[in-house]
Amino acid sequence: MILVTGGTGLIGSHLLYQLLHTEERIRVLKRKGSKTEDVKNIFSYYSKNANALFAKIEWIDGDIMDIPSLMNAMNDVSQVYHCAAIVSLGGKNAKDMVQNNVDGTANVVNVAIQKKIQKLCHVSSVAALGIDDKKEITEQSSWNDKSNFSMYAIGKYLSENEVWRGIQEGLNAIIVNPSYVIGPGNWHRSKKDIFLTATNGLRWYTEGSSGFVDVRNVADCMIQLVNSSISNERFILSSENLSYKKFLELIHISLNRPLPTNKAGKHLLKVVRTIDGLKNLFMNSPAVITKEIATYSTIQLHYNNKKIKTVLNYCFIPIEQSIKETSLHFLNENNSSEK
Repeated sequence: MILVTGGTGLIGSHLLYQLLHTEERIRVLKRKGSKTEDVKNIFSYYSKNANALFAKIEWIDGDIMDIPSLMNAMNDVSQVYHCAAIVSLGGKNAKDMVQNNVDGTANVVNVAIQKKIQKLCHVSSVAALGIDDKKEITEQSSWNDKSNFSMYAIGKYLSENEVWRGIQEGLNAIIVNPSYVIGPGNWHRSKKDIFLTATNGLRWYTEGSSGFVDVRNVADCMIQLVNSSISNERFILSSENLSYKKFLELIHISLNRPLPTNKAGKHLLKVVRTIDGLKNLFMNSPAVITKEIATYSTIQLHYNNKKIKTVLNYCFIPIEQSIKETSLHFLNENNSSEK
């Protein structure tokens, strides 16, 4: 049996869809109140048998912060895909996010060792590899002080360290470090969803760049790595490096929206972030442009994907294709909901 944590998220849902096409039984640890209907909705993008596939999943209530529920969830399990994590780029609860993600991962690792799980796949992030705007970032890149501005990156780095600690204690594990993940579903979970933002009109772009990857590639690589003899390594999962300007242009073209034409430099972002912070302080309005978002949006980051391409002989979906297909799902779903 396979256990998946974080199965209702974007990566987790697509992972479930692919796992359900194997002969393995699938169990998902979820928190009470999690929107499992979102998972079925994502299945419907790819299959007319979404309900039948969804019915094959064994859902179990619990939490990675609760060790007894983790122990129960890992009974009779051979493989664990750990996708669960709170995601936030700054904000008031950033420290709590880090603590929960690190402690939750430590719990998963400890129970996996105790239960003698055959293999664990941990979903980390390229953020855990540190920041280097002078050269390409690889799996050998190490954490540096440039990343200390980001609580999200700190959380990913410390969570990944828990897996490396588990490996030292005998755990058989694989770590994947996806870049910016593109894919359909969970549109309204985040006010910062780029497809929603673009639809509502986005006039500005920033000067930074990053790596981007299709969510289907992330899920596929995870499954291939877990079912391989490869162990105790990490892999960058990234299709292409693009400027944010180019990335936003591709989205706006796919959504048939006017292209953003105004460049937002560091000074302008600082002013906007100050105003945003005042709104947050005096009006209790959630910050849209946090320090982390503003900083990341102006850094030139490039990620090297040669390792995964060589080891699995892998070909990634081009990001332009990924954006077009994601945009189509977005438009179809939002147009039907408006009727």
